[in-house]
Amino acid sequence: MQANAADVTTGTLYGVGMGPGEPDYLTVRALRVLGRAPVLAHFCKKGRRGNARTIADAVVSDPAREFPLVYPYTTELPPDHPDYVAALARFYDDAAGQLADHLGAGRDVAILSEGDPFFYGSFMHLWRRLKDRFPVEVVPGVTGMSGCWTRAGTPITWGDDVLTILPATLPHAVLVERLRGTDAAVVMKLGRHLPKVRIALSEAGLLARAVYVERGTMAGERVVPLAEKPDDAAPYFSMVLVPGEGRRP
Repeated sequence: MQANAADVTTGTLYGVGMGPGEPDYLTVRALRVLGRAPVLAHFCKKGRRGNARTIADAVVSDPAREFPLVYPYTTELPPDHPDYVAALARFYDDAAGQLADHLGAGRDVAILSEGDPFFYGSFMHLWRRLKDRFPVEVVPGVTGMSGCWTRAGTPITWGDDVLTILPATLPHAVLVERLRGTDAAVVMKLGRHLPKVRIALSEAGLLARAVYVERGTMAGERVVPLAEKPDDAAPYFSMVLVPGEGRRP
């Protein structure tokens, strides 16, 4: 007897926040979803394992459940290049289609997301394509910036401080304007933009307060005042913190 389409139960799409890098920072909810989802999707560069999947090594030992999503580009082209934009759109469309097959067959899919899924996360592009078709649960995670300021021992906001989060990809003039207008800041997506960020912080009068954090909570962690960092090399997992100096009773 053929089942009625209304009786078919679809799978749930989970966006699982994997935290900043240290597996001990995974939430209880994340562990529960990771333990039972039959499909564990994770983003990665060709020939490499993504950081979110590496974090999961501490709790996942069944490779049969893995579903790698391999980016067509990472740093090979600027993110505003037409070829990059077109390729990424096709990639997310194809990935959403593949995951929809699993979800439509009743299999839950957990997408492993560095930090928090709704904070600069690739998960959001699949969420946008699938959220109106399948049940969705987002499992929040400790953000990379939270992990970094914690490991740096740097309270980021005091009293009424206003915190501004800035991508280093912004134009120099915009960075200076935003930095001058805030009490505290986190500058992300450094990479090759660190020299520009250093100059912008200096022009905004904030260089002396800036702290550079590399691979926060991960192996190879490095924390140093930005003014004392002698070079401009900055890997993907790095950021600059500018702690506030607000009201303190």
